[in-house]
Amino acid sequence: GFDLQLSGHTHGGQFWPWNLFVPMQQPYTAGLNRHEAMWVYVSRGTGYWGPPKRFGAPSEITKLRLVRK
Repeated sequence: GFDLQLSGHTHGGQFWPWNLFVPMQQPYTAGLNRHEAMWVYVSRGTGYWGPPKRFGAPSEITKLRLVRK
């Protein structure tokens, strides 16, 4: 398997009420999460879908630093 999965972008739910329903279909909508033995990072991205608005899901550009153990 893999130790890290980088995923995106989800818009983080983008705006109400979708931010209530998106987590039902996508358990990880933003940030670093642990899934069994693997780390999963999900970016909200910088764009939008539909109306040019984002409420409660700010845009993000992520810089990750990977360190070998």
